Amino acid sequence: MFKEPYIFNVARFMDEKRFEKIREFAKDVTTPCLIVDLDIVRNKYLELQASMPNYKIYYAVKANPMQEVIMLLNELGANFDLASPYELDQLLNLGIEPARLSFGNTIKKVSDIKYFYDRGVRFFTTDSKLDLHNLAKYAPGAKVLFRILTEGTGADWPLSRKFGSHPDTIYHLIVKAAKMNLQPWGISFHVGSQQRDIGQWDDAVARCKYLFDAVAEEGIELKMINIGGGFPANYVDPTFSIQEYATEIQRFIMEDFGDNLPEIILEPGRSLVADAGVIVSEVINVARKSKNNLYQWVYLDVGKFGGLIETIDESIKFPIYFSRKGLAEEIILAGPTCDSMDILYEHYRYRMPEGTIPGDRVYIFSTGAYTHTYASVNFNGFPPLKAVIFKEN
Repeated sequence: MFKEPYIFNVARFMDEKRFEKIREFAKDVTTPCLIVDLDIVRNKYLELQASMPNYKIYYAVKANPMQEVIMLLNELGANFDLASPYELDQLLNLGIEPARLSFGNTIKKVSDIKYFYDRGVRFFTTDSKLDLHNLAKYAPGAKVLFRILTEGTGADWPLSRKFGSHPDTIYHLIVKAAKMNLQPWGISFHVGSQQRDIGQWDDAVARCKYLFDAVAEEGIELKMINIGGGFPANYVDPTFSIQEYATEIQRFIMEDFGDNLPEIILEPGRSLVADAGVIVSEVINVARKSKNNLYQWVYLDVGKFGGLIETIDESIKFPIYFSRKGLAEEIILAGPTCDSMDILYEHYRYRMPEGTIPGDRVYIFSTGAYTHTYASVNFNGFPPLKAVIFKEN
């Protein structure tokens, strides 16, 4: 079998000089460990803000809730979308005002609604009749967004099956809310995380326009659209730039709404923090299952249960860099736990340099989002993935 030299283009995922500083910083760090570069978070936020200057940003805290990340985004003027009372406590303890917070989770207990409302949050999202009644009873006067279903086609990590309702159902909820002690404020949608098809926003915005017009005939004036997240991070499969996403999405909104534009907010998470993270890992073992097996198995000290859960079905393909030189060989990558599900990539062929041995370091790029917060607490006794902030000096 012909083999080529192992090549990994670090510069496609991070400035090479920056990576060398991170690599030096991580030299004495016990693996596995996520290292987060706040300068990259800052740059990503400012880039998105400049691309959509008239839209408000609500950072999806679930993507990476590290205190340093939250405080940086707070200083930059971000608002925050929350999924639970625990996230609310965190942000309030950091001194962030309730007026800058949204409770975007459509799946919530009555006690959750009361908890948010009692602490000053007045911005909620719903997609069901029972939840709407709970909001009217326990969050009177609140501004409510109504989440519609989207197809999620083109997303590496679809979200549409669990969240949102058909526009006809949402129409009836809006009309009902107007007769309750609530403010029907607008429409919310999410086209799926790591969405590669920019056209999905076109379809969702058109559905919003339909609902705006339909409820206007009932005397209800909606004021806002939450276009969600879905903006991409830099993984193995390439995407368009944030500027290209922004240009097209703003065009879709202008085409449907013209001069009568509603307020637009967005909920980025992955696109702001993913590229700021590098997981430093270590090879535990390299094994060939039989003498006739073409592919060696490479076991890392981080796996699905240690922060890489988005490798389920090989959905998110993280850029993975082995630090040796040599000829490249295709491999199967797996994690360290005693669970056969803990296989990262078996069908998509990653490469490593021949001669890789246990103890070699491996660097997994674009891992600043949905990694250490997804890690199991004590499976097989492994602690959650450690996360630290990169300090240049």
